[in-house]
Amino acid sequence: MNPRRLFLATAAIILSGLSAPALAQDKSQEKSIVVSSTTSTTDSGLFTHILPLFKAKTGIEVKVVSQGTGQALDTGRRGDADVVFVHARSQEEKFVADGFGVKRFPVMYNDFILIGPKSDPAGIKGGKGVVAALKTIKDKAAPFISRGDKSGTHSAELNLWKVAGVDIAGADKGPWYKEIGQGMGAALNTASASNAYVLGDRGTWLSFKNRGDLDIVVEGDNKLFNQYGVILVNPEKHPSVKKEFGQAFIDWIVSSEGQKAIADYKINGNQLFFPNAGASGA
Repeated sequence: MNPRRLFLATAAIILSGLSAPALAQDKSQEKSIVVSSTTSTTDSGLFTHILPLFKAKTGIEVKVVSQGTGQALDTGRRGDADVVFVHARSQEEKFVADGFGVKRFPVMYNDFILIGPKSDPAGIKGGKGVVAALKTIKDKAAPFISRGDKSGTHSAELNLWKVAGVDIAGADKGPWYKEIGQGMGAALNTASASNAYVLGDRGTWLSFKNRGDLDIVVEGDNKLFNQYGVILVNPEKHPSVKKEFGQAFIDWIVSSEGQKAIADYKINGNQLFFPNAGASGA
């Protein structure tokens, strides 16, 4: 055989042998999505429980970017995620109304809880009225830790101060109120280390192991309801969005199978999240 033809034939065989794994790897890499979500869904361990089930069902890998809700929505606005999974309904609805998301689907709920030292320096333990409790914390200048990170929990906290008539960003802010600009786990750690009060979500609290002298001091108020929603980032605004895979994740998580996976996630027998995909007005 002509030496040149022999070389080309050998090269073709080598390349053909390399191309199959390379193509398979590319295909595997493509079958994945990025979900920007809250620290509470990550810190609670929920994703560790449900994502392997989703991957086994669909073959789609989910890469989670864990942020506060505000940051997670900003990630979606930039087109750096395919799906957002957050818990601040007014912000979610604005995200869709502004054209960054396709449609909001309710997924699940739990509740916020007011956590504080067992010694309870503000004397609020056992009450169900979170607004009255926050007023007392402010009046007694009891230490309070705020996430300060534009998360869903932070937004809920700021709204509760507002309802309580406390100008937490202005005249009523004092050294007793500390913003840390971090996630739920960090806020709980800081509160534990400084014997301070903090607003948290029940899911993260149940999975939190470094409680120290902390305990739940106020729970059960309707104002503490915590709803989660999921949204596909608009592919018309960001063509890089993996529409089919992202929608497959949404379809699964609101399906009976996905909802059961959420309900089945428990720690020490305690259910962390309650599925309500079919609830109207959620």
